[in-house]
Amino acid sequence: MFLETATRPDFGAEAETKRRKTRQRPTPIHDTGVDRVFMAGVYILLTTFLLLVLVPLINILASSFSSPAAVSSGQVFLWPVDFTLRGYEAVLGNSDILTGFRNSFFYVVAGTLISLALTVMIAYPLSRSELVGRRALIGGVLFTMLFSGGLIPTYLVVQSLGMLNTPWAMIIPAAIGAWQVLIAMTFFRSSIPAELYEAAQLDGSSDLRFLWSVVLPLSKPLLAVIALMYGIGQWNQYFSALIYLRSEDLYPLQLVLRNILVLNNNAGGTDLANQLERQQLADLMKFSLIVVSTVPVMLVYPFVARHFTKGVMIGSVKG
Repeated sequence: MFLETATRPDFGAEAETKRRKTRQRPTPIHDTGVDRVFMAGVYILLTTFLLLVLVPLINILASSFSSPAAVSSGQVFLWPVDFTLRGYEAVLGNSDILTGFRNSFFYVVAGTLISLALTVMIAYPLSRSELVGRRALIGGVLFTMLFSGGLIPTYLVVQSLGMLNTPWAMIIPAAIGAWQVLIAMTFFRSSIPAELYEAAQLDGSSDLRFLWSVVLPLSKPLLAVIALMYGIGQWNQYFSALIYLRSEDLYPLQLVLRNILVLNNNAGGTDLANQLERQQLADLMKFSLIVVSTVPVMLVYPFVARHFTKGVMIGSVKG
């Protein structure tokens, strides 16, 4: 009799909990026929885009490991034909390659750090509503994004500053991107609450201390995205080097690879067999050069990929 009266309330509560869980369980939503057709179309479209991007990449990689004759005759599709490393031997055997890698890494590291610092120094004040003349300054940034001075005025400015044929000609003219400034400004304005700044002010923090100790640690996704944008831009710098640099010791990798390709195209002599072999080797080297210049970026991208989507999506909200 005692056991019956003691266990009956617990059993009732447990049963009530089960009944509540049953009532709160969401009703599964079944896709309609239209939804299934729509999703099938989405998957087909995405698969098509994936193939459009993936197939050329695989073809380039397979061609870079194929024989020059197979590449010139168009026999390579998705798998190497007559496997050989001759293209990479011709590219990496050139002593200027190391110089190009060294210069490109310097331009990427120094240029990215300078660009990142300048972008934050411009974007953070523009994100503060109490900044005097904020709207006019933002209008000035937008103006530079829509209109530029052109090649000749830019060249004259670089020349007047004494930066011709110096590494700074590769870094300073491209140090600030208006698009990156707008993304950073939007991120700071939407992600750093004003209450946080007011609390820091009450604790006696200066603006610079607040930026360094609070804003930057909370902006790691943004900094990763901006650094990736500037870094890829610096790595692919080709036209600026062609315009501003004269010394081959300062050439970035892209310009060194271009010179290797030009030399192999023009060094055939008068022998027809030699000319044909040089032409086939030049065709093979195009694919090897693409792989050599792309691999460093592809190795870095996975480390910032998880920040990339988040940073771009937050910064994409304008207004």
